[in-house]
Amino acid sequence: MPNVEFYRGCFNSYLEKKIRTKEPQNLYDPIVYIMDLGGKRLRPILTLISTDVFGGKYEDALDAALAIEIFHNFSLVHDDIMDAAPLRRGEITVHKKWDVNTGILSGDVMLINSYQYFESYPADLFKSLIEVFSKTAIEVCEGQQYDMDFEIRDDVTVPDYLKMITYKTAVLVAAAMKMGAIIARSSEELQSAIYDYGINLGIAFQLQDDYLDAFGDPENFGKQVGGDIIENKKTFLYIRAMELATEEEKRELKNLFSIKPQNPHEKIQTVKQIFIKSGAAELTRKEIEKYTKQAFQILESLDAPEKKKGILQRFGNKLMNREV
Repeated sequence: MPNVEFYRGCFNSYLEKKIRTKEPQNLYDPIVYIMDLGGKRLRPILTLISTDVFGGKYEDALDAALAIEIFHNFSLVHDDIMDAAPLRRGEITVHKKWDVNTGILSGDVMLINSYQYFESYPADLFKSLIEVFSKTAIEVCEGQQYDMDFEIRDDVTVPDYLKMITYKTAVLVAAAMKMGAIIARSSEELQSAIYDYGINLGIAFQLQDDYLDAFGDPENFGKQVGGDIIENKKTFLYIRAMELATEEEKRELKNLFSIKPQNPHEKIQTVKQIFIKSGAAELTRKEIEKYTKQAFQILESLDAPEKKKGILQRFGNKLMNREV
């Protein structure tokens, strides 16, 4: 069975053929720009691999994979506007390079485009794919709303947070894999199992992303390190620190997460020290390990050839051992 880089290369070649600028340029140039910034291509690769694992042809999944990746990048364009983020994958965000209105409109076109790519599938597959995709798209929006709500709430719990990242991140990973299984015409039982694998992997991935936002290498992370702290996001690190820190540290943390200083460096450093001293940083790493292990247990139980499942195991290991 091909390796991950093979699928990445196939997908990137397909994307290059399909995503081209056209008139009006100020609408389509931002789309080409964000899609050309690269990224891990996690979701489309998983769609192609999942199709292969369950006995289908990965080539048949290219349109679904492209739909997933366009939708994902659409959500990033709009998220960056909401977060006032200056960087995405180490480059200027769309709304900063152009303007907010262009970012909104180009994002809208990307959302519509993502649905168009399902039109190449037979009627029965089209219906199944659209059902999964539409449900997932709504959940991603719900997750983003939870994320914004949490910025002004002081009572966010661990279950609240896990629900938010499940909707905002994990469901799209899970849907990418389930759509591959649908295209391969696998059983509903296998579709459900691979979806559950994706949920657990997606939660682990987001927890790690949150951890790296605070503790990642600023030269390699590709986003503004400490961005969640600057934006007062109630991540797993923050919630656990509020449970475990001393009363004095809790007051300081709560105060720091109520302000957005002009020079955030001192705030970021102070918050990180509280995360470490309270044990929240270590607990976050353990939580990442827990969900990764759960994902691999589901993978092990799947009724699919061991050789084919091995690529998902290796991909998951590589993903969860990243430092950026």
